[in-house]
Amino acid sequence: MILLFIFVINIAYVTISTVRLILMMKGYRTVASAVSFAEVFVYISGLSVVLDHMDSILNVIVYCLGFAIGVYTGSLVEEKLAMGYVTVQVITRQETSDMPNQLRDAGFGVTSWYGEGLTGQRLVLSVLTKRNRQKELVEHVHGIDPHAFIVSMEPKTFVGGFWVRRTQ
Repeated sequence: MILLFIFVINIAYVTISTVRLILMMKGYRTVASAVSFAEVFVYISGLSVVLDHMDSILNVIVYCLGFAIGVYTGSLVEEKLAMGYVTVQVITRQETSDMPNQLRDAGFGVTSWYGEGLTGQRLVLSVLTKRNRQKELVEHVHGIDPHAFIVSMEPKTFVGGFWVRRTQ
């Protein structure tokens, strides 16, 4: 029973820790502070049990395994939360493509321009969207041009423009 407790409490601790870190990075300071209370409570509870049962190497191994699984589950939780925004840059060889309008019709804000690639002109699109719609956006782009080059970045700050007016 102790092994199961050590395992589960460490998964919970590391998962909460990961979520707290993401909240801080996304600027949710108040929520991150509240989550940190739970994080430390879970950590102290688990660590006190482990320290009381250090007589067995199996307890330490289970603690380490719980930590590793916690990192994994924390990343899954963060992926499901999909907080914040991404900027997706799309480069397509289809210079005459109607991709900007098709993406706009799907609810994405698009800025486009022409750029020069190694072998000629390219249509370049910059799309700002919520992270939870990133996969949908990539699927739309691949449906229009399966060979499009796609790069995504997480903006820290954005001011002005069409998108900011829509999010306020």
